[in-house]
Amino acid sequence: MVKRLTFWIIAALVVGLIIGTIFNLTIHDQNWIEYLVDRLSLLTLIFLRLIKMIIAPLVFATLVSGIAHMGNGKELGRIGLRTMCWFIGASLLSLAMGLILVNLLRPGTGLNLVPPVSAAPVAPAADFSLKDFISHMVPQSMVDAMAHNEILQIVIFSVFFGLGLGSQGKKAAPLLKGVEALSAVMLKVTNYVMYFAPLAVFAAVTSVITQRGIGVVLTYGYFIGSFYLGLAVMWGLILLVTRLLVGKGVLNILPLLRSPALIAFTTSSSEASLPPTLEALEKFGVPPRIAGFVLPLGYSFNLDGTMIYCTFATMFIAQSYNIHVPIGQQIMMLLMLMITSKGMAGVPRASLVVIASTLSFMQIPEGGLWLILAVDHFLDMGRSATNVIGNAAASLVIAHWEGELKIPDKREVEKIQSA
Repeated sequence: MVKRLTFWIIAALVVGLIIGTIFNLTIHDQNWIEYLVDRLSLLTLIFLRLIKMIIAPLVFATLVSGIAHMGNGKELGRIGLRTMCWFIGASLLSLAMGLILVNLLRPGTGLNLVPPVSAAPVAPAADFSLKDFISHMVPQSMVDAMAHNEILQIVIFSVFFGLGLGSQGKKAAPLLKGVEALSAVMLKVTNYVMYFAPLAVFAAVTSVITQRGIGVVLTYGYFIGSFYLGLAVMWGLILLVTRLLVGKGVLNILPLLRSPALIAFTTSSSEASLPPTLEALEKFGVPPRIAGFVLPLGYSFNLDGTMIYCTFATMFIAQSYNIHVPIGQQIMMLLMLMITSKGMAGVPRASLVVIASTLSFMQIPEGGLWLILAVDHFLDMGRSATNVIGNAAASLVIAHWEGELKIPDKREVEKIQSA
């Protein structure tokens, strides 16, 4: 199934590029373009809604059954500490990588734009409040958390519920079996939902190219190319570190991650790839309780692609206005982004909100957000796929540190792909 899905997603991407370009060149009435894009967006919207429909019960069932089998809070605490240590290290590496490359490549140099006297920000520069962030992590109601797909709140409740379930032994055995059955059913439902992925990919790509045209990619070619070079370097570092920590066979997982990464890339949604990534990790030998714990946390605390983008885009805007940012201020920006980015989980267009607040802090014109808004979708595609690889690597490393990763060989992976 994995190979077939990958083929159809790539085919949908290519067809979407071709048809989107034809529409952009032949349809000159803006009203017709808006009408067409609005109708196409329905397919993508339905797919993303289907994904959101399964995330809450899937995360809850997988995490609760895993924690209940841990038996005590000591193991959970150890896994949690190791996970957060990895996330902090990966975030610092991602932010630093973006900062180093944007200073070396300088994609904004030469634009020589004049800073606007006043310009309204594209996104509200929300102030970061540690108190609000921490209080938001704790759910007032599990029903409300599931209704709004607040993954972090679902994780918090699932941890308590799983510990309580595990402490009851035989008394709670029927309930535990029910939760395990729910997990198996939700993974099957995930397979059904994935059949809609190629349609969503076609609609998303066609819509963007119809509106923007393929020319927008060429206009911002050096900026986009520089950013994707940074993502490629980050992929290499992630895979190298994972290979060094876990062992040679760990890279056999890449064929299984192809579909989740493509789904994230073509839909520009890390969230859309969570269920198939979880399934791929479990097939590869990562225990469900570890994958079910690390992955949901990763989508709040370990967005490697988004981290690179925040430093890269901020410095690109500064370079475009010929604003010199001293190295000391850049380091301050890096530390600030390290904190503020963690408080933006679940915010629509979160990276733009984070960048807007950073521009304000560094006294760079917030109107510069318009420079990246035109190509934000194309950049979001790459950073979403990078987030998938980063979180999958985190799950593999944590499972290895726990001594519970059974790595299949290439033949076994091929059997899994064709199943």
